[in-house]
Amino acid sequence: MVSPTFSHSASPMATTPRLHASSLHASQLPPVMLATADASGVIDPGETLAKARAFAEPLIAGETLDTGENILAHADAVAAILADIGGSVAMQAASYLVYACPHLNKPEEVIAKAFGPHLAQLAMQTNQLVHVQRLSRAAESSTHGPDNTPLSPRMQTENVRKMLLAFSRDLRVVMLRLASRLQTLRHYAATKLPVSAALASESLQVFAPLANRLGIWQIKWEMEDLSFRFLEPATYKDIARLLDEKRTERERYMVALRERLQQALASQGIEASVEGRPKHIYSIVRKMRGKALPFERVFDIRALRVVVPTVADCYQVLSWVHEHFVPIAEEFDDYIAKPKANGYQSLHTVVRDADGGPIEVQIRTRAMHEHAEHGVAAHWAYKEAGAKGYAGVSATSEYDTKIAVLRQLLAWERDLSGAAQANDQGGGLFDDRIYVLTPDAAVVELPQGATPIDFAYTVHTNLGHRCRGAKVDGAMVPLNTQLANGQTVEITAIKEGGPSRDWLNPELGFLASPRARAKVRAWFNAQVIAETVARGREAVEKFLQRLGRTSIRLEDLASQLGFKSAEGLFEVVGKDEYSLRNIEVLLNPPEPSLEPDEYFQKKFKGAAARKSPSGVLVVGVDSLLTQLARCCKPAPPDAISGFVTRGKGVSIHRQDCSNFRELASRHGERVIEVRWGEHKGADALVYPVDVAVEAFDRQGLLRDISEVFAKEKMNVIGVQTQSVKGTAWMTFTVEIGDAARLNKVLGTVRSVKGVRAARRR
Repeated sequence: MVSPTFSHSASPMATTPRLHASSLHASQLPPVMLATADASGVIDPGETLAKARAFAEPLIAGETLDTGENILAHADAVAAILADIGGSVAMQAASYLVYACPHLNKPEEVIAKAFGPHLAQLAMQTNQLVHVQRLSRAAESSTHGPDNTPLSPRMQTENVRKMLLAFSRDLRVVMLRLASRLQTLRHYAATKLPVSAALASESLQVFAPLANRLGIWQIKWEMEDLSFRFLEPATYKDIARLLDEKRTERERYMVALRERLQQALASQGIEASVEGRPKHIYSIVRKMRGKALPFERVFDIRALRVVVPTVADCYQVLSWVHEHFVPIAEEFDDYIAKPKANGYQSLHTVVRDADGGPIEVQIRTRAMHEHAEHGVAAHWAYKEAGAKGYAGVSATSEYDTKIAVLRQLLAWERDLSGAAQANDQGGGLFDDRIYVLTPDAAVVELPQGATPIDFAYTVHTNLGHRCRGAKVDGAMVPLNTQLANGQTVEITAIKEGGPSRDWLNPELGFLASPRARAKVRAWFNAQVIAETVARGREAVEKFLQRLGRTSIRLEDLASQLGFKSAEGLFEVVGKDEYSLRNIEVLLNPPEPSLEPDEYFQKKFKGAAARKSPSGVLVVGVDSLLTQLARCCKPAPPDAISGFVTRGKGVSIHRQDCSNFRELASRHGERVIEVRWGEHKGADALVYPVDVAVEAFDRQGLLRDISEVFAKEKMNVIGVQTQSVKGTAWMTFTVEIGDAARLNKVLGTVRSVKGVRAARRR
């Protein structure tokens, strides 16, 4: 057999050889590897554990963890813990392979050849989680998040929890980490080495509650007590001393009480299992603090649990207990008649013995007990929150529902021993979320399929706008690369700039996050608004120059016109939704008008009005040529004025026409009074006016608007249309006899599908 080639690891801690997967073939694997895999690649469970240890031993036997513990000894202990809680052989084998991964080139390929792809994937995922948590823990010393804001302890705890859940598509990864953390705490307790507060706190606030949620009570209570012992050694010793003072006497009393209760129930024909409930120091301290109780008033220091066949038996046991002891009424809870929201059922009562000492008794059926211990009732909700709301960890997290499903997966894991089945469990639970790291190892939560651009926008909106490149785990990648759990992402950004429109193209795959897409759209919308405002500002400033009023403050002008800011004025002007004539009227108000009779007497000294073929009466002048101005196209009953032109008679303008006001300001002597004449029946005249329409462009839009004018019997004599980026701009020239009626017609036009605005020009 050809021996595999070796080279030394670049790691300063590593002294063991590095195995090159790229130079290995199946025929070149050592016998210890080949013996474990059959032709189908499925591993023999009976040999897997021993072979995994033999495979890893030469790689890790001389190595130590950051804690100072020998890695092989740590892996042995983790495998033993997993065996105690019912973990499969594959999980126990993985406890060795996880620590072999850093010493292998292409570890997944090597382990897959030796033990199959499923076990290789489990080892790789667990190793990746270990690596990510190490980076995150190291970064917590800076206590800053991705946007340089301080990280609270709660946020740090939630980051660790997110990472655990992100890797829980395969529940065995979480189980391995729980067992490993428990062994680390045991190592510190045995060696009496100082423990960092961060590690102990993380164990107490994240790992122990997760073990509780998964129903792994052995790990949960031991981890809680060890963590609390490291965090508050003085309090731990005080409670331990109080428990030890009368331990022998208390245990002797509880044994006698169990035997007495068991015999009494047997005499009544009830087959009952009566056991003591172990109390742990951290549990006692939490109850004392949560309910503000002294040690003497913690009722469940002495506690029994009675498990019986039927619900009727539960109440019969309760009756016996209350007959022979003094019940404490306020401490009785019937969770059988009224189960908790999480489905938990049991009878809870606290009674006093002859000496007045409290005893807690829980009574439930076997089905209730199984549900509480192993089902999805989530015993953690009772322990962490409490029915009476005493201090504890909130159970209202978004992860609670998913964790309930994970509890079922734990039972499935214990039944699975074949590697082929191992890959199927847990799939799809958290497929909608991933968790990646910033270069400072802060955790960032993203949707599945997220890209570096999504990451950049999640860290900071401005970083997303300026993103131009990305590194993932130190290697440059395209911006539409999909990220995976545990990767470290670094963004390359320019000093100033904005996003690309290509990012909004779903076919190019640049964005998976709706939040990031919304921010990109908002940026482009802001650019359009900025261009509109700039266009409006230019129009207003030029208009003020023509009026000779450049000294006026634009903010004051906008306020007088009813706008909150000058930007608001510029925007509507830039959209052509606000006439500049309003500014002229504000700055140059017309002189107070006189009564018609008084005005005519003053200006024309009793001259009579004469009729003109255009339908306009020119006061005091007979047979004067008149024409309707094309700039404003007046029509009855618009307020009008005449302006005497050179060689073309009198030009009739609307009084709000900006052109007319400019002419009148320069040549006021050429303004002449005019008014509409009366034309009825056959003599009725029609006048051309322009109507501007803005709408979302669509097929049939022109036809639908034209039909409105046709139904209103308004003749359309001209149409101009233009479409820009999905918006249609239309100008209809229609003939009307009365401008007042046009307002009603415009209301009908606005109701046409897609029309955003319709107004007379």
